[in-house]
Amino acid sequence: MPELLIGQTLTYAADPFDEGPGAARHDSRGGVLIDAGRIVATGPADRLRAAHPDARVQDYGQALISAGFVDAHVHYPQTGIIASWGKRLIDWLNTYTFPEESRFGDPAHAQAMAALCLDLMLAQGTTTLCSFCTIHTESVDALFAAARSRGMRVLAGKTCMDRNAPDGLRDSAQAAYDQSKALLERWHGVDRLGYVITPRFAPTSTPDQLAALGALWSEYPEVPMQTHLSEQREEIAWVAALFPGSRDYLDVYERFGLLGARGLYGHAIHLTDRERSRLREVGAALIHCPTSNAFIGSGLFDMAGLKSEGQRIGLATDIGGGSSFSMLRTMAAAYDIAQLRGHALHPAQLWWLATQGSARALGLDDRIGTLQPGMEADLVVIDLASTPLIAQRAARANDLWEALFPTIMMGDDRAVIATWVNGRKV
Repeated sequence: MPELLIGQTLTYAADPFDEGPGAARHDSRGGVLIDAGRIVATGPADRLRAAHPDARVQDYGQALISAGFVDAHVHYPQTGIIASWGKRLIDWLNTYTFPEESRFGDPAHAQAMAALCLDLMLAQGTTTLCSFCTIHTESVDALFAAARSRGMRVLAGKTCMDRNAPDGLRDSAQAAYDQSKALLERWHGVDRLGYVITPRFAPTSTPDQLAALGALWSEYPEVPMQTHLSEQREEIAWVAALFPGSRDYLDVYERFGLLGARGLYGHAIHLTDRERSRLREVGAALIHCPTSNAFIGSGLFDMAGLKSEGQRIGLATDIGGGSSFSMLRTMAAAYDIAQLRGHALHPAQLWWLATQGSARALGLDDRIGTLQPGMEADLVVIDLASTPLIAQRAARANDLWEALFPTIMMGDDRAVIATWVNGRKV
């Protein structure tokens, strides 16, 4: 039976970084008709109700109905170590990340953490995520199985490392290629799942491993590739020492066939002019991880400058380096970091980054990220008065953006009334 969701609706006809807030489409009493996992129609609630009298109605009153949040860079194996006392990146990896990831060769542990991570994401209104796993094939199988059972659209891949990592967390160039290929062929395109070729970052892969993964990507150019780029200055200096023949950090990836339009480059804070130009030229996606960048002291992402250049940008929690599963908190952190760079992001831009912008970065904007007929029915319903503090501020609002901004800045999982995945309330 079709379902008709009624409330305030918000979607986008264009990129608000280009068109301003007018790129958004808001209906104060709108509806979203869904059936068989798809959005069938959108528009004024009364019109949809009259046209579809047999639909089962879910009336959310003044709550906001939006496309579900899309988290473009996650480390699900780090769920258990989120909010560990902050150090610099390399210390943090050695102290917390690597010991935790060593546990994921145990299928039971991987399954438990995959289930916990996805349930926490859904509770925060996140319906799609792109995750690093560990070197263990069990970690990939666990996440995809958990996502499949929940009907979620999830992208993920085996993290490949063959140096500068502890015993038990290193594979080899051949193993990285063989295991990644086998996982790709097992999972990519099954239900709503997508495989991502995943070298962790240049320092933990030898030239042979990077070349092997570049060769794999050339065989399967339709799949994404994810890694890290220019997160901290010490990391950049380390890359320069490990790859002395490269012009810069990005050049390492390009030399080994790991630069392309389906590439997802996490952090991308300290980019040279050449790197920025080359990323834009190939149409790669940069993934902004603001809570992580603040928590580990990485630096200030240049959102305004990069968007003005025409870069594709997604938004992400980067848990567990990131300190919250909430895309509301992530939007707030993105606002704070932009302010520190002298630019105020508009609420329309923040919400777009967490939905359609991240879907576009992942190459999924033809399927998710917006409320349009034919799109997959992944939705979040947001209470714009979820706490007394937010409610009193929203009550003074003169327009949607003044009503929404307090929830962006101060909201949490209490603001999430409902999450719909593939046309089903979860």
